[in-house]
Amino acid sequence: MQRKPTNKVRPKKFLGQHFLHDEGIAKRIVDALQPTPGESVLEIGPGMGVLTKYLHTNTAIDLKLIEIDRDSVQYLGEHYPSLEGRVVSGDFLKVDLSTLFPGPFSIIGNFPYNISSQIFFRVLEERHRVRAVVCMLQKEVADRIAEPPGSKTYGILSVLLQAYYTITYQFKVPPGVFTPPPKVMSAVIRLERNQTHALACDEKLFVQVVKQGFNNRRKTLRNALKPLSLPAEISALELLDKRAEQLSVDQFVYLTQLIGQSRGAANTGI
Repeated sequence: MQRKPTNKVRPKKFLGQHFLHDEGIAKRIVDALQPTPGESVLEIGPGMGVLTKYLHTNTAIDLKLIEIDRDSVQYLGEHYPSLEGRVVSGDFLKVDLSTLFPGPFSIIGNFPYNISSQIFFRVLEERHRVRAVVCMLQKEVADRIAEPPGSKTYGILSVLLQAYYTITYQFKVPPGVFTPPPKVMSAVIRLERNQTHALACDEKLFVQVVKQGFNNRRKTLRNALKPLSLPAEISALELLDKRAEQLSVDQFVYLTQLIGQSRGAANTGI
């Protein structure tokens, strides 16, 4: 039985959907991406295509869309027939991204508030291929990602993302431009891959140190990092008098270097 044409998609609470209906804001988001000719671009969660309508007119980019909501997939197929074969029905958090783009690509989207952090951790996994990200998300999360050291909102995602991306705060977005309106403010940020191909330390240990430090963010690093069993010479460092929120990316890299070196020395019996 053939499905009836879809004139409108009902926002689904369990998917965290809030559909943007302000065309001016949609165009500003798309303009912030600044794709280069021939660039591959992935739109996450296009919904009813408020960003798509501006993206798909740029024939110089290789555009693909990924959408978990089947109603939205049907809507996009009916209203954007030129995108046939480029709308993927699936979950960004689970799909094998190499099947969408074999090389580098950029990401754009109005991220569902309930999974925005998970999306960024997936971006970190693909950091060697994701050139840029432009997204709208809950203002609180945007603030956390873009904040410099010393801020109370500076946290795990701030350090991990800022290690590999230059982050710029674009603009704030009020609740009234969405259907339904969320209960919080939103914001648009832009991430652009920096020149750091690899950190000057063990990157897995770096993540472990950052997470352990912020899991006990009220404590000094000397106490927060106790589960890592730091040797006495590192525990005595003045740097560990600080709390995690006070350390820059470079300071976390330096601390990770010292911890890695001490572990290597212990393993070799030096």
